[in-house]
Amino acid sequence: MINAPLQETVRPLIAVVDDDASLLRSVARLLRSDGYEVVTFGGTQELIAALPGLKPRCLVLDVHMPEMSGLELQELLAIRGRCPPTIFMTAHDTPQTRDRALQAGSFGLLVKPFDKMELLNAISEALRLSLPVKKVIKA
Repeated sequence: MINAPLQETVRPLIAVVDDDASLLRSVARLLRSDGYEVVTFGGTQELIAALPGLKPRCLVLDVHMPEMSGLELQELLAIRGRCPPTIFMTAHDTPQTRDRALQAGSFGLLVKPFDKMELLNAISEALRLSLPVKKVIKA
């Protein structure tokens, strides 16, 4: 019997930023239970400091935070050329926030409290749509 090599499974890394510690814990628990690797940050500056050694496949950002909004963070990362697919969360849904998130190319704007399946579906879609396209070469 020939042993086939084990197929390595890579769990996508999701970075979550929110100044609400209880929300961070619950979102992290949910994402881990769905098979994702998760890192959480209580503020945007914490994420910025960690980014040189961190390669998240998706960001989940609170819109309203004290030091810098999630929208401002996404803009900064886009300027730096290092912005993975982003999903925003907010407790204050306004047309201006929604428009700005959509213009920034977000993969979703979830209004707190949101259904866990909304978040899981948004992340799944963001990861699916952000995969690099492989060329098929015919011989």
